[in-house]
Amino acid sequence: MTKEKKSKPSKELPLGFVDRQEKELLVRDFIISNIKEVMIKYGFQNLETPSFEYSDSIGKFLPDKDRPDEGVFSFKDENKWLSLRYDLTAPLARYVAKNYLEIPKPFKRYQLGTVWRNEKPGPGRFREFLQFDADFVGTTSLQADAELCVMISEILERSGLAKSDYIIKISSRKITEELFKKINLIDNKQKLTALRALDKIDRLGWSGVKELLGAGRKDKSGDFTKGANLKSKDIVKIEETLKIKSPKTEDLVELVKIFKDYNFNNFEFDPSIIRGLEYYTGAIFEVNLKFDVTNNKGQVIQFGSIGGGGRYDNLVNNFGNFNAPATGISIGIDRLVYALMQKKEFKVKQTKPIVICVFDKNSMREYINLQTIIRKEGISVEIYPGVSKLKKQMEYANKINSPAVILYGENEIKSGKITLRNLSSGKEQSIEIKEIVNEIKKII
Repeated sequence: MTKEKKSKPSKELPLGFVDRQEKELLVRDFIISNIKEVMIKYGFQNLETPSFEYSDSIGKFLPDKDRPDEGVFSFKDENKWLSLRYDLTAPLARYVAKNYLEIPKPFKRYQLGTVWRNEKPGPGRFREFLQFDADFVGTTSLQADAELCVMISEILERSGLAKSDYIIKISSRKITEELFKKINLIDNKQKLTALRALDKIDRLGWSGVKELLGAGRKDKSGDFTKGANLKSKDIVKIEETLKIKSPKTEDLVELVKIFKDYNFNNFEFDPSIIRGLEYYTGAIFEVNLKFDVTNNKGQVIQFGSIGGGGRYDNLVNNFGNFNAPATGISIGIDRLVYALMQKKEFKVKQTKPIVICVFDKNSMREYINLQTIIRKEGISVEIYPGVSKLKKQMEYANKINSPAVILYGENEIKSGKITLRNLSSGKEQSIEIKEIVNEIKKII
């Protein structure tokens, strides 16, 4: 009888998921600290919603099928489907509806949270990522929309971008709504197909988009995407309208006027931007970088926007008859970090511990006393975790980029002095224990 070979679990990650190391996490923490400071300054309150929602609560993103698995990660709990949140806006709408009588109007909230998307990943585009959202709920004032754009600009510049590194593009869903009325496009399914096509202008250009507005398009792999089947004259009308140079809708004219009051000019009108397909109702905005982003092979990639938002006056009404017009903006924090780490060298301090080398397990009391003295001063220090020859302990200290090691063997213990070795210079010095903290501070 042959013994069945036991298969080993894969060490690889699923596509779209990534392990994040300390330097990236420190840069992320730096950005988050800037976000929180700006949010406090602008009067937003923090809110945290759960990672899971009932699937029908985020139903704007779910297809009409038995198992809601397209775009979201879901499972069935007893008789109801649960889904990992796809974004932070749908949970906000659910929260507002649930707490409508208690919350102030307008309700200004911000949230930082992980979201999950069950879709094809790409460079800097993950299936699990950290997102930042800020929203005004309960106001139709375009001053709220303007302030979101000004606020996001402040966050980007505090995080290390110059004004020349990014642009906020603005448009309005009223442009496409009025356009569709002119060409008599009233079928909702056909409308959605047309919007999906227009959302690909940056990636495919007008030639590819016109194919998707017509019969359809075959990509390089041979896959065919069915088009919106619009008439040629209507496609021409769409292209002409979405190439206009200045805003004509009332909401955008007012938005630009408020920008001037803020002395904010780092924006441009781009009627071709399409966001949120189904749920935006008015002004929309998109945050785009103006510098090249490369992949891990050093190749320049089409990175797309790092965030955006707009006015969604009807979303809360999905949960009942609520008067809750809203506007919001979001930034993909991990995408921003991915781009920022290519743009500039962040001098983040990665604190590494001083290593106390172990010469004799029976001297552990002395090692622990020494460690306690150093830690009381807020300095990172550790006793070498294990029993090994000094060479192995030194290899460990070098591997973790420790600034120094402490040699505290039998002779040092008897003399009441320790040996401190600077691992950058290789210099050693024999010092009294009472001086150890001062000498370490000179090194770190």
